[in-house]
Amino acid sequence: MARRVKGAGETGDKPPAVKARKSRSTTPTADSLAALSQERLIALILEEVGQSAAFKKRVSAALAALQGPDTVAAMVDRRLGALEKARGFIDWQKRRAFAADLDATLATILTDLKPLDPSMALDRLLRFLQGADATLERVDDSSGQVHAVYEAAAEAAAGLAAALPPEAALRFATRAIDGLDRDGFGLVSALLVDLLPKLTKEALDSLDASLVEALAALPPPVARKAGAVAAPGQDWERRYHRLRLSRLRQVIADARNDADAFIAIERDLSPERPDLPAVAERLLRAGRAEEALDWIRRKQKPGTVVVTRQDLIAGAIDPDGPEREREAVEIRILDALGRKEEAQALRWARFERSLDPQILRDYLARLPDFEDDEALERAFAHAASRKDPHSGLYFLIRWPNLDRAARLVLDRRGEWSGRIWELLAPAAEALEPDHPLAASLLYRALIGDILERARSPAYGHGARHLTRLGELARELRPGDLTPNHEDYVAALRKAHGRKSGFWSQVEG
Repeated sequence: MARRVKGAGETGDKPPAVKARKSRSTTPTADSLAALSQERLIALILEEVGQSAAFKKRVSAALAALQGPDTVAAMVDRRLGALEKARGFIDWQKRRAFAADLDATLATILTDLKPLDPSMALDRLLRFLQGADATLERVDDSSGQVHAVYEAAAEAAAGLAAALPPEAALRFATRAIDGLDRDGFGLVSALLVDLLPKLTKEALDSLDASLVEALAALPPPVARKAGAVAAPGQDWERRYHRLRLSRLRQVIADARNDADAFIAIERDLSPERPDLPAVAERLLRAGRAEEALDWIRRKQKPGTVVVTRQDLIAGAIDPDGPEREREAVEIRILDALGRKEEAQALRWARFERSLDPQILRDYLARLPDFEDDEALERAFAHAASRKDPHSGLYFLIRWPNLDRAARLVLDRRGEWSGRIWELLAPAAEALEPDHPLAASLLYRALIGDILERARSPAYGHGARHLTRLGELARELRPGDLTPNHEDYVAALRKAHGRKSGFWSQVEG
């Protein structure tokens, strides 16, 4: 009798047993932590308390919450008092720990105090924000990490105040306005901008009257004599405070849908350079498109370009932004008036100058059927014919039309600047799969710039580009690229052989 061979998993006559239970997830979640014993959790908490000052404060706040809101509020008040008295400078090395400490204070207010007494929590949030100027002036916050904590506090305060009964919300907003002269970083102003549209009409009327009184109480701006040079910072604080109060009045005007009040305030603020797009937007919203068109087409002398803190952090200063905004509003007005051809002409003119893909999409979407293909071809041809080919390549890569981008690279092969690496590197990567010759030309331009300028921090990038060139060379036909890859590398070694930092990375 033949012996039966046991199948996989069989163990004699008994049914196969489950050898091991499915392993429990090691990701900390409510369910996974519930499996730990109370003693183990306590030990873990105490271990972290000994290592993290911010976590220790969070645990202390949670314990204080068991005793009631007064205990938590007293803990927060001690921390806020210490912040208000502190004078030492916090450099970038200590910034992260300091931001974590601030975040722990904010979390204590929102997580531990707010559920027990929202009014007490809101009072502490306002005090926290009113002390932001003194704190931010003594912190190296180039990353915006500390400022972000205060922004979160302003957002939370606006939401909490909006949920109050109308009279309580009005009292809070009035207190916030009273402290605006100490709001150099605009955090309390941001809170009010968020809060005011959510208040009742009666509250808005009362706050607008308070703002008018506060503006009237301000001393007039210092008159400058002809030819006099103002001292640095002279009269700046009063002018800035006047601007803050007036902008809040405009927020109230918007909440009331009162375009005329908004315009009157704007004229008072800047009689020579009113914000034309802002005024036109309000008139358009009010159904007064003809007046809006008149405003948006008024001529103004060039003025100072406003650069926001976000622009500085991102390194994105856009001098063309105001004109682009003005044209966008004008296009919407023309559409509202039914002047479609004028709106389309403005869209095309804007595209010709900027090569903005979105404005082209808007233009194409409004064309009659079967006309969009011809217009799109005209747009591609215009992009390829620009005097500077880099802007055309940027547009074609973003659209995307990689075939036309590759053709542009080949047609203008001697014009590519490796200095514009933020365009050429991603363009080369995008072209690699289907257009190896165009990608190779861009990689050579990048490598040439790196070596000619001896940009040692970029040698690693150059080495990777050279490796990719070798791989792409196998996809090219003989004669596609002159010199071929081997001769190109030999020429690089001859011209830049002493740049050992580059060649060591290539060999590595």
